[in-house]
Amino acid sequence: MKTFTPKPADLTHDWYIIDATNVVLGRLATQAAVLLRGKNKATYAPHADSGNHVIIINAAKIALTGNKTGKLLYTHSGRPGGLRGDSYADLLRRNPDRIVLSAVKGMLPKNRLSKVQLDRLHIFAGAEHTHTPQKPQVFEIDQVSQQVK
Repeated sequence: MKTFTPKPADLTHDWYIIDATNVVLGRLATQAAVLLRGKNKATYAPHADSGNHVIIINAAKIALTGNKTGKLLYTHSGRPGGLRGDSYADLLRRNPDRIVLSAVKGMLPKNRLSKVQLDRLHIFAGAEHTHTPQKPQVFEIDQVSQQVK
């Protein structure tokens, strides 16, 4: 049996939409990473760019488990003294896209291909998005947060 290697003509980039309302951040990030890498396709190859476009809506309504309100998300400007830490509770109010982006980025491989795959991630804090002409398929995450119920 020969190993299947997808040709550039075999690679398609489908569009999926995920509603993040009451979904635990880790579960959302793993499902989005699987779709971004294209692991849900039969033509998956780790070296080929067979990933999909993923639209995440309602990022402001994600569920954070544990004590993540005190957890800090760090960035560095590259200048001396440029380290900045923002709490998850603060970011959930101001910029929930950054929380989801950092969680998904952490679940992608650390190589050149991950930049290309991460560019296909589109995050929106509200329910409205600008990608309706692409006709995205709804991707349902079954298990939602137990704390919300």
